[in-house]
Amino acid sequence: MKRLLFFLYGILCYSVFFVTFLYAIGFVGNLVVPKTIDTGMQGSSGGAWLVDILLLSLFAVQHSVMARQGFKKWWTKFVPKPIERSTYVLFSSLVLILIFAYWRPITVDIWNIQGTIIGSFLVALFFTGWFIVLFGTFLINHFNLFGLQQVYLNLKNQEMPKPHFVRPFFYKVVRHPLMLGFIIAFWAAPHMTVGHLLFAFATTGYILVAIQLEERDLVKFHGDEYRKYQQEVSQIVPMPPRRAGEMTPELK
Repeated sequence: MKRLLFFLYGILCYSVFFVTFLYAIGFVGNLVVPKTIDTGMQGSSGGAWLVDILLLSLFAVQHSVMARQGFKKWWTKFVPKPIERSTYVLFSSLVLILIFAYWRPITVDIWNIQGTIIGSFLVALFFTGWFIVLFGTFLINHFNLFGLQQVYLNLKNQEMPKPHFVRPFFYKVVRHPLMLGFIIAFWAAPHMTVGHLLFAFATTGYILVAIQLEERDLVKFHGDEYRKYQQEVSQIVPMPPRRAGEMTPELK
C-alpha cells in the first residue's frame, strides 16, 4: 500500500509539473494563459522590480539548494528516497506557480518587432528553445528526471539502475542543452519589455551559476569521465567536439 501511495504521489507531482511547464511557455511568450510576463497586474506597479527579483531569487535558492547532494543526504532522512525526486519537482513547480501568480509586469517597451520577418523568426526561435528543453529531457531519461521512474520501480519492488554517463544527440555539441534551450526561449522575444528583460537577465545569470554547481557535482560523481567530457564539449555555446589536447584554456 505504501508503494502504491508513493506511485500515486509521483504521478500527482509529475502532473503538477507538466501543467506548470505548459503554463510557463504561455507565461514567457504572452500566449493564451490569463496572466503572462507582460499582462495581468498583481497589486500596484510600485516596487515591481523588487517583487519580481525576490520571486526569481526564491526559485533560484529552492532549485539550487534542493539539488545539491549534501541537502539530499539530509533531506532523505525525512522524505523517503523513492519520492525525493518527485518532492523536489513538486516544490519547484509550486515556486514557479508563485512567480506566475505574483509577478508584476513592467511593460515599458525595449523593442517591439511583432509582425515583421525578424519578429516571426524570433517566435520560431522561442518555440525551438522550448523544444530543445523538452526533447533534451527525453535524451537523458525524462521519467527519471521528474521522479516517475523512481516511484514506478519502487512500486514494482525493484532497485534503481546505477546511473551511467551518456552523451546523446545534443549532448555531443553542448554539455547543457536544456539550459541553452531555456536561454533561447527567454530571449527570443519579438516584443521585449523591461519586465521581460529583467526576467531574461536574472534567469540567465542564475542558469550560468547553476551550471557551475551542477558540474561540480557531476565531476564528483563521474570523475575523470566527466572531466574528459568537459575538455571535449563546450559548456553552453554549441561547438563541434574537440579532442582534449585541442581545447583552449578558455573552454576548459
